[in-house]
Formats: sequence, C-alpha cells, structure tokens
Amino acid sequence: MEALLASESLSIDLPKAGEIRKGTIASISQNQILISIGAKSEGVVAGKELEQLTQEEREALSVGQELDVFVIIPEDVNGNVVLSLKRAFEQIAWENVEKMIADETVLDTKIIGFNKGGLIAAVGSLRGFIPSSQISAVRRAQSTGDKPEQRYQKMVGQPISVRIVEVDRERRRLILSERAASTESRSELKERVISELQEGQSYTGRVTSLADFGAFVNINGADGLVHLSEISWDHVTHPKEALEVGQEVNVKVINIDREKKRIGLSIRALQDDPWKNRMSKFSVGQLVEGAITRLTKFGAFARLEGDIEGLIHISELSESRVEHPKEVLHEGDVKTLRIIRIDPDQHRIGLSLRKVDSAAFADKDFKMLTKDFGGDEDTE
Repeated sequence: MEALLASESLSIDLPKAGEIRKGTIASISQNQILISIGAKSEGVVAGKELEQLTQEEREALSVGQELDVFVIIPEDVNGNVVLSLKRAFEQIAWENVEKMIADETVLDTKIIGFNKGGLIAAVGSLRGFIPSSQISAVRRAQSTGDKPEQRYQKMVGQPISVRIVEVDRERRRLILSERAASTESRSELKERVISELQEGQSYTGRVTSLADFGAFVNINGADGLVHLSEISWDHVTHPKEALEVGQEVNVKVINIDREKKRIGLSIRALQDDPWKNRMSKFSVGQLVEGAITRLTKFGAFARLEGDIEGLIHISELSESRVEHPKEVLHEGDVKTLRIIRIDPDQHRIGLSLRKVDSAAFADKDFKMLTKDFGGDEDTE
C-alpha cells in the first residue's frame, strides 16, 4: 500500500497554467460552466471568459460533452481551476499549424484578401500571409498592374495550395509559400536522407528556422526538429533564447518516423544532465531537510537545494487523515523529510513527512549515522 501511495504522489497530473486539457462539462448555468478536468478537479469558465463565447457557441455546449479547455489559473483563492474555452480554440489552431510546418503539409485553401506585400489566405481560423516573392510564377504572370488592387483583387476567392514556412505564435505571425508547395524536390531529398540516418548517431547541422515549439536543424540536406524540450537542460521558453538561424550545432538523432518523414533531434542529449549530477548525493530512504515552497490540494512541494524540489503527497504528511496540507505545513517551513522515491528520467522526487521516524528505515538511518561519524556531511 505504501508503495502504491508513493507512486501516486509522483503521478498526479496537476493542472498547469497555459496548458490545454481534456474536460467534460459537469454543469451549465447563466453565470458559469463547470468542467471536470480529471485528478478529482473541476474547473470553471466564468466572467470575461464566459462573455467571450457567442450565443451560438454557448448553445452548442451540453452537459457531458467532452472538449478542450485552456488553464488560466491552476488554483484561485477559492480553490477553483480557472479555465477558458476561447483560448483553447485559439491555441489548438496554432498547434495545428505548428504540426503542419513540422509535417511539411501542403494545404489547400482560398485567398481571402491581400495587402501591398502579398496575399492573405485562410488557415483554419487563422490568417496566413503569402509574400509576393512566395507566390508562384504562374500566378504572378497572370497579375498585371502597378498597385496591389490591380494585381491581386481578381485573385480573392481563388483556391491556392501553400506550405507553412514560418510560425511565430507570440507575434501572431504565420507565413505561407505557394512556391514551396509546388516543388517536391525537398521531399525527395528528405526521404533519401532519412533512409541513411540512424537513431542514436550524432551529426553536425545548421539551424534553418525557429518556431515556438522548437528549432529546425538541417543535417545532410534535410531538416529535423529539435523540440523546445530538447534544446537545453536549462529552462527555455523560446528557441531564440539559445539558438539563432545559421548557427552550427551538434545534434543527436533520437527518433526517425520514416512513414511520416520526420526526424527528431536533440541538442541536450549530447550534454550532461545537471539534475542527475546534483542528485548523486541523494538516495531513496535518506533523511533530508526541505523548505516548503508551495501547498496544493494534493500535497506540498519542498525545495531540497537549488532548484531541486520534491513532492510530499497529502497521504505522506501524517499518520492521521489530512484534508489539506495547510493543516500540517506552511510555506517557508523547514522540515526533516524522507526520500521515498527518485525518478531520474522525469526529474521527480517523492518525499514523506510521516515516514521520518519509520522503523522500516531503521537500518538505513543507522548506516547513515555510522557513515556520518566517518566524517561525511550530517544528513539530519
């Protein structure tokens, strides 16, 4: 049972600000919509987020309906998860175009407008810009006139095939190319390169473009994706913080999807994991001191040192039943804790307050105490 609770303490999927989650509508009223989002949590869509929904959108909602929601605040003063439907719609639209650029998808759409620099086309609920230099030679040859109105007006409403060549969600920038969609040489080259690549091998490449979700690196003539999470062991919110177009980098091939012609790359896989190095001094069963940094309905987070934090699940706070961690702990408290689990791959540490004096760890404590007398740092 203790092993089950220890596992549970590390596997709870807590809501995080800015993420998209699956939810089920629990109730609908005039002032709010309650949505179950798992982990025994209910979120609420209310206030301005509710007002943003059109009457048609509200009428399309029903109790029991599954849908995507955007987490604005993981836990407000009332303990509710604050959600948005509108932001979920928009974020999913951007995620779709990010997938399209990664897949090099050719999109069939329509020209819906123009400006002095080129054409505007619909990409789902978003608008993409096709610079004049990216309009096909055939289409440009059909346009005449000195002004945009003369060159592009007749094109509005016409079908067009494009590829997405640049995505910048932060600047709401979506660049399309008709020329890129009209050639298959790039696809043929990528197919050849993929047939020659091997997972686990390292290569030297050059950064060709940056997107919110990662960086594209050209190796041997084909682009592979270094996902945002694979750029560095340090926290990176956008690839431009660590990379720039044209930069030469060493990458490791971590995934090859020959059917979809995708190459997954990693920069950080060629670097030492600093978390594992810092964790070398810790072991399961060890007593440590931790400063309480945050309380949630499911437990408390404690900082051991630097940026290393562990979770004390609510079931590990006391032998007695605890309804909320605030009954036992306060932010800023420094407590002696027991490490009950270490997951190096997920960078997770399970901690326990109630097992500090557990007889199950008596041998471990005695060995550590004996070791301390040999001159090692005191762990208590």
